[in-house]
Amino acid sequence: MLHDNDNGPPPDEVSCLVAAPADRVYGIITDIAQMGRLSPECTGGHWRGDATQAAVGASFTGRNRRGIMRWSTKNTVVVATPGQEFAFETQQSGTRWTYRLEADGPNTVVTESRTAFKPRPLVARIFTHLFLGGGTGHEDEMRTGMTATLDRLKAIAEAE
Repeated sequence: MLHDNDNGPPPDEVSCLVAAPADRVYGIITDIAQMGRLSPECTGGHWRGDATQAAVGASFTGRNRRGIMRWSTKNTVVVATPGQEFAFETQQSGTRWTYRLEADGPNTVVTESRTAFKPRPLVARIFTHLFLGGGTGHEDEMRTGMTATLDRLKAIAEAE
């Protein structure tokens, strides 16, 4: 969990109460191939190399879409604690995505956050400016997307 950050703005963070146990929620979040059912931008992904599940050091390719634009990212898992926390770093954007899970009786409080773990690479800044509506527009969309992701997670976890 990063709070101090010399590489950019403070982390964005959104929380949601899900009427499902933390282990179920963790299983949904770490199902990389099915991430598209949660995220408005990510359409899914696949594990790379010998990886088949979330584990520290495992990497995966994420597929993304915004309008007609399509792109892939390389991501590395940095935290994988079942039922508690899942975090990965996206090399192309310099962003760490974290999902923290806290049991609240039979429910789970899920917190999604994103923060810079390194300065955003020049290629990412140019791509965002030319194809994703500029830095401010895309950042606003990412914040809105985090809320949408947790709303979808809640619906899926509570329906299972």
